[in-house]
Amino acid sequence: MISDYVNKTPKSKLLYIENKHFMPYGVSSNYRYFDPYPLYLVKGKGSRVWDVDGNEYIDYNLGFGVLEVGHANEKIIEVINDAIKDGSIMGFEYYKTGTLAKMICQRYGLDMVRFSSSGTEATMHSIRLARAFTKRKKIIKFEGHYHGSHDQLLVNVNPLKPGIKTPSSLGIPEEIIQNTIVVDWNNIESFEKVAKEDVAAVIMEPVAMNMGLIPTDKEFLKTVFELSKEKGFLVIFDETKTGGKFYSGAAGYFNVKPDIVILGKAIAGGLPLSVIGGKREVMELIGPGKVAHGGTFNANVLAVNSAIVTLQELLTESAFYHMHRLSEMLEMGYTDIAEDLGVELSIARWGPSGSIYFSESVPKNYKEFIKLDFSKWFTYFYVMLSSGVIPMGGFNEQWTVSIKHTEEDIQKHIEVAEEAIRKAKEIKTNMPIEESF
Repeated sequence: MISDYVNKTPKSKLLYIENKHFMPYGVSSNYRYFDPYPLYLVKGKGSRVWDVDGNEYIDYNLGFGVLEVGHANEKIIEVINDAIKDGSIMGFEYYKTGTLAKMICQRYGLDMVRFSSSGTEATMHSIRLARAFTKRKKIIKFEGHYHGSHDQLLVNVNPLKPGIKTPSSLGIPEEIIQNTIVVDWNNIESFEKVAKEDVAAVIMEPVAMNMGLIPTDKEFLKTVFELSKEKGFLVIFDETKTGGKFYSGAAGYFNVKPDIVILGKAIAGGLPLSVIGGKREVMELIGPGKVAHGGTFNANVLAVNSAIVTLQELLTESAFYHMHRLSEMLEMGYTDIAEDLGVELSIARWGPSGSIYFSESVPKNYKEFIKLDFSKWFTYFYVMLSSGVIPMGGFNEQWTVSIKHTEEDIQKHIEVAEEAIRKAKEIKTNMPIEESF
């Protein structure tokens, strides 16, 4: 399987050999590396990308869920071309940030927002804010959930030995994570044991998207909110991914009101922008002499204009209907493939995104997820890649459908997937799985 990839991508191999002398592993993010070498892309348009060898791919990774507007969206290009004539960054506040803030508050049911540039920054600020508001130290996170690469939450992201509190990178002192509590997702009993009066906040991906896509148990979610009120800690929804899956994100989908919400990825149409938002009494703690929040590139001209056109004209309710419909077609296609080939395959989908597991059922949490045999998934992945379809970004990721994908794109995906899963049934591809991100 890997040999097909190697034969198809000789220029990516050459670039890797050269680049790794100047960049660790030849990439700018650990997530972009996979064996035997990363794929180097040249351009994207609509639902497609092209690599340095000229190979064309239908892209369902979409920048790890960022590009729901599609690659090089015409309206994004137009608004950026117009905006950059007035400058790229102002130093002082750009006059359109209030327009975007109001738009996001109304759409996502928030009282106030502040802008940053990445999800990592936003989650880092959110736990600082929660600690300031509650005057408590401890933060609960869930095993297998990812909240960016800052030390306090880079714990048990994809541990090889679940259940043991483990930093997800070298260089994180034990003292830094002593106030981070790790529990099982979708496990009420596990959560009840740690939900006490000394907890400042619980942070979660409201739909788990760092172990494929694991649906949320609604009774579990209800319990989290009830205990937060009873014990006086905040609920933080990290909607860096989920905020772009439904019109009003997961909070709107589940009809709940978290104390703090993080938004990012898809909301700015491919430009770096993140949001820390929430209830007024919490957000008003941010300010000089109170809770620190800053960033040179926060709410820059290009990101703000791109986000406005994305939310106002591109990621509309009708656009979500289109993406959800095509994603459902993909889900049904995988279901049919599993039945036709007699393969043990389970599928989970939420809005425009979904994932497959070579197992009898979808796992409920990380402990169940990491027990799976991923050798069939790697066979499937390399066959898909060599056949011109990027199905998702990794074994713990999910597909995403954009507003630019078509029924023909879905049909091609299904056709290629049938062959990939047929080969996965026969051949295993064993690849290393690393914890460090």
